[in-house]
Amino acid sequence: MSLQEQFNQALADSKNLPERPDNMTLLKIYALYKQGSTGDVTGDRPGMTDFVGRAKFDAWAGLKGTTQEAAMQQYIDLINSLK
Repeated sequence: MSLQEQFNQALADSKNLPERPDNMTLLKIYALYKQGSTGDVTGDRPGMTDFVGRAKFDAWAGLKGTTQEAAMQQYIDLINSLK
């Protein structure tokens, strides 16, 4: 199975986890997904009143410079560890 196919399978698996991960894990899942599917973060950081958007942006920005392939593999490994 190719990396992209494994990534897509992990995405499907992430919607059926046995229990909801904690918020920090959810942010890591989000950041790895965005880095793996889109690449480095773009756009402006959300304002002070958008706490969730700001946390997501910061988590994604923390992965800047990580290759899409590396982020995909980390995402796959993280989802597999949560199953």
